[in-house]
Amino acid sequence: MGHEFEGVEELRVDATPEQVWDAIATGPGIDSWFMGRNEVDPGNVVRTAFGGYTPEHTISAWEPGKRLAYGSEGEDGRSIGYEFLIEGRGQGSTVLRVVAAGFLPGDDWADEYDAMLKGNALFFHTLATYLDHFAGRVATPVTAFGPMITDWSRTRAKLMTAIGRRGDEVRFTPAGLALVDGTVYFENEDTIGIRTENAIYRFLRGFRGPVMACHHVFDSTDDTERAWVAWLNTEDLT
Repeated sequence: MGHEFEGVEELRVDATPEQVWDAIATGPGIDSWFMGRNEVDPGNVVRTAFGGYTPEHTISAWEPGKRLAYGSEGEDGRSIGYEFLIEGRGQGSTVLRVVAAGFLPGDDWADEYDAMLKGNALFFHTLATYLDHFAGRVATPVTAFGPMITDWSRTRAKLMTAIGRRGDEVRFTPAGLALVDGTVYFENEDTIGIRTENAIYRFLRGFRGPVMACHHVFDSTDDTERAWVAWLNTEDLT
């Protein structure tokens, strides 16, 4: 049967239209808030490398500082597209309207759609957090995969304990890594995002897969993917 979808987010950020454009239309900019490693061929394609997947999205609108749109379609009819509309406001602020639309094929689309909604909410709130607090800076993306999830509610509870969750505050030192001392900027049933002075840390439920860490580190490369994989797999999150 399949399902056609469209969702809209409106982000009001303390960043200029030029800073917003750099964040959504350059590889280093996208690396600093989305996921994986990204490359932009201006006016042509956006490429992402994440967990063995390398999707390529064709750019359909390229208006620097104003509008960007890109998307892709699979052989089974699956499609996804993103449109970013930029409107400058006074005192260096901007309203960014983000539209995500597409089609999920098959009769089992509901679970994938739910996971996509929750994941997109985390990504777009991360974009707003990046623009409000780190605009103009470039992050090193850190992606790590933990154990396969058998009971997410139990895994989430263990994860909250492991990261020292106390209300909106988080404080913990992963083995072999630097202290994480920050504030929760977003969460839903499947995700949690933490902002520190020099990094954005995110943990999320992988769709039919492992718990994941998708971080953005602005001042150091000490947070290696190998170290985060080791931490995720030694915290007994299953």
